[in-house]
Amino acid sequence: MQHTKLGLLGGGWLLFFSLAQAQNFPIHSLRAVVPYAPGGSTDVVTRILAPHLSEILGQQVVVENRPGGSSMIGLDIAAKSIPDGHTFGVANISFGANPSLFKKMPFDSVKDLLPVSQFALVTLVLAVHPSLPVRSVKEFIALAKKSPGALNYATAGNVSANHLATERFSSTVGITMTHVPYKGGGPAVIALLAGETDLLFATIPSSLQHISSGKLRALGVTSLKRNGALPNIPSIAEAGVANFEANEWNGALVPIGTPRAAIDKIYQAVAKSLALSEVKERITTLGAEAVGSTPEEFSAFIRSEFSTWSKVIKAVGIKVE
Repeated sequence: MQHTKLGLLGGGWLLFFSLAQAQNFPIHSLRAVVPYAPGGSTDVVTRILAPHLSEILGQQVVVENRPGGSSMIGLDIAAKSIPDGHTFGVANISFGANPSLFKKMPFDSVKDLLPVSQFALVTLVLAVHPSLPVRSVKEFIALAKKSPGALNYATAGNVSANHLATERFSSTVGITMTHVPYKGGGPAVIALLAGETDLLFATIPSSLQHISSGKLRALGVTSLKRNGALPNIPSIAEAGVANFEANEWNGALVPIGTPRAAIDKIYQAVAKSLALSEVKERITTLGAEAVGSTPEEFSAFIRSEFSTWSKVIKAVGIKVE
């Protein structure tokens, strides 16, 4: 009986300590695990936010790049970290597609990670080599339908944003093209510039200067509305593919069991950072839109991504090559 009382007392103190620690969160530096190499949009947005998060939270936020495995290596580290809020993973579009692509994953996307806040929505642009005899989305679709599989599209690799966006577009308009994966967004852009491939759903920063110089031709952007970085380029939806949207995105996830108090403090710090004019301006130059959603809003967004990519992957049979 005495042991039972001591056990209950010990459990009570442990709960009290955990709650107190959550209220005092953060008590040391935070780790933001980016599951990609430096330089991509997910990494860049996180690094834009990090110093402002550090200032607001009162502890340094250290960005750690752990690339590989279609983002699963880095997010697995986050999922298996101590659930106290001091480590969060930065997910992106592949997080929504992976459960439908991989039979075995090192973590459960729904049960092992909790959404905190979406950072940004990153618009892509359908860019083609100037030698391709098309000047609009409608002309492009017509050309692709004439010769199924003849057009080659570049990507930054399997399950990258460009890969998923292209497959979603192809599925929506009823065309087939040949996938040519490269080792990163940079090599994919270089291949398109060289005429090795016909098209690329590129991130705006990687392609803007080439579009401006005429080395690449932009046909449409993947957001529902036009993008401020390319105001003269219509959205693909505006160009005739009704309601088409396929944007890259990124946001913070923490391991299950993380106290709500810690989650709220991270979310509030993200929202405050993204509201700063200097942060908004830097994110806008990426062709992106600052979000800063609540945990509930981000959770609903991720559920919609799971549903969307499950349907697309089944419809077109995307395979991990």
